[in-house]
Amino acid sequence: MAKTWVIPDIHGHSKTLKALIEEQIRPSRHDLIFFLGDYIDRGPDSKGVIDFIMKLQKDDYNIRLIRGNHEDYLLRTYDNELVTKSILGFTVHQNKLKQEWYKYGGKDTLKSFQITEVHQIPEIYIAWMRKLEYYIMLDEFILVHAGLNFGLKDPFTDIESMMWIKDFKVDTQKTGSRKVIHGHVPVSLEFIEALIKSNGYNFIDLDNGLYFAEKTGFGNLVALELTSMELKVQLNLDIA
Repeated sequence: MAKTWVIPDIHGHSKTLKALIEEQIRPSRHDLIFFLGDYIDRGPDSKGVIDFIMKLQKDDYNIRLIRGNHEDYLLRTYDNELVTKSILGFTVHQNKLKQEWYKYGGKDTLKSFQITEVHQIPEIYIAWMRKLEYYIMLDEFILVHAGLNFGLKDPFTDIESMMWIKDFKVDTQKTGSRKVIHGHVPVSLEFIEALIKSNGYNFIDLDNGLYFAEKTGFGNLVALELTSMELKVQLNLDIA
């Protein structure tokens, strides 16, 4: 029977991702794997993460990919870099955006590509990021990177919140009673397990803060199988 897996924030940890896929999930080409975004930044090998996922796609594995706020950071910085720096005010804004991205792991991403400027990233990677989806609706679940803005009549019109929101209360009338599965905000492994096991929650946050390798209860990459609700947990292998 085909399985359906959901994998949250990877943040440039290619060894950990490969171990999770190849040693734990071991997917067949009948399985479906959903990724919740934040493939890049913070970790040592953002390029390697994208290369590995691209290889899965090339090998005809069933992959669907959501855009995270870190991909949004990169694309906004990339697009701003292409605009002529002729207006002083815009140049200041542009530098501010770049420095903000650098602060949250952008320099780690550039280093993985062995470059120093975002516009040097090969176009194939930029095109790949532009094609990432904002959310995916399934029969029983809604998959999104950060969450949804339920303060709006139609939360699916707010793309910004899908990538960036950190606090929301699920309105089940607006989700069609679907449970929201997301990442973006790191939570403990104990809390993730409680969210999965209990029917009292209408959301599941799967981000275990992979880059918090030394923090108790954090530092793992997880994968959730949606039919059995089996949770796979992979220890961080990229940070010694």
